[in-house]
Amino acid sequence: MRRNYANNVSEYNTVFGSLTAQRRHYLLRYAYDDMILDGVQPVRDTFHNLIVGTMKGSRLQDAFYFRDQMREMGLQPDVNLYNFMISTCGKCKNSDAAIMLLEEMKAHGVKLKGETYICLLNALAATGRTDQVYAIVRDMTAAGLGLNKFCYAGLITTFKNKTPTTEETMPKILEFVQQSKGWKNVERVSNDSAENIMMNVTEEELYNLPTAEYVHRRGFVSKQMTIYHVATHACADLKSKETLEVLLDMVTKDGFTYDAFIVMQALRCYLRCGDIDSAVKTFEEYTSSKFPPGELCVTLAEGAMIGHTPRGMQLAQETLEKMTSMNFFLNPKMGTDLLLAASGEKTGGYTTANYIWDLMQNRKITPALPAVEAYYKGLKEREIPSDDPRLLNVSRVLDNLNIRFGPRRNRNTQT
Repeated sequence: MRRNYANNVSEYNTVFGSLTAQRRHYLLRYAYDDMILDGVQPVRDTFHNLIVGTMKGSRLQDAFYFRDQMREMGLQPDVNLYNFMISTCGKCKNSDAAIMLLEEMKAHGVKLKGETYICLLNALAATGRTDQVYAIVRDMTAAGLGLNKFCYAGLITTFKNKTPTTEETMPKILEFVQQSKGWKNVERVSNDSAENIMMNVTEEELYNLPTAEYVHRRGFVSKQMTIYHVATHACADLKSKETLEVLLDMVTKDGFTYDAFIVMQALRCYLRCGDIDSAVKTFEEYTSSKFPPGELCVTLAEGAMIGHTPRGMQLAQETLEKMTSMNFFLNPKMGTDLLLAASGEKTGGYTTANYIWDLMQNRKITPALPAVEAYYKGLKEREIPSDDPRLLNVSRVLDNLNIRFGPRRNRNTQT
């Protein structure tokens, strides 16, 4: 009894919610197996908790497993559960599975909601399937539903992900931004969001928008600018500086001021295009009136290291030093991303990579295995004595990470 962490369905539901909140989605299936072994009968809420967890963790195989288990218990998945599963398909870029779920809903007589159409549209957008996305738009129109901002966001994402990129890609994105301005006059597609609120699922997360991980941050994302968030993110991914500047002018003309997310995408776009001057100017203009979030500084530092130019590495170093002076501290993800970027420097004194490593060591944070491997490789390529304390420390950390994660990664590769 002392070893049991849950004894009834209510306690297990709490465990599933806790694992999801801790982002330990890979443990959900183990906890479910324990529940079955303990003879505890799952209920509908149990499966909703589990499938929301798999959606947040982008674990499509687990989502289908729990769907099958639900049926074995005699429970038919409802429309909200299908929405979560279709959203998971989008996160995993599996549009075929999303279409299969749509056919399954029709076969079982599950009535589609407005949310379902938008989930489908954004799931298909993840793979750039313009033909299928337009088919969903026609289905929405036939059902008497108007397009809202999340539909236009999906259309923009579709053209961003469509390969190969053509000359019509960026004009199409601008066209959808213009068209979206009339969405306020269209009746909302769905008001049935109580289930999502209860399950702590935002619209941005359900529809796989790039703002999903920032929407809980106070002051980081202005929800009225959703269409601009998606469009500027597309410009950064496609390295289209000209389209970005057109969008930034449109934001100003519409009476909005740039929020942190739009500034972040502008930095990404300029730096990926090699325009360090514009990136620095944008960053300084924003920070002159507001205290910058840590993510903005990290975006500037990481982007400046693209190509590992002397000026870019110097800018990255100065940005990180400013972060430290402002008492910003790197979390494991930020530190790993920065160390991985800095470790690619082939010439120079490896100053930035060493600085990032020292920052993380001072906070007792260990970067992820790929970043430590890249950093160790960079050190070995330089003329450093084999008994150098830094090299020995990195070697020890790398050995420990290989013991913990190396065999598991190999097994996954073989599987």
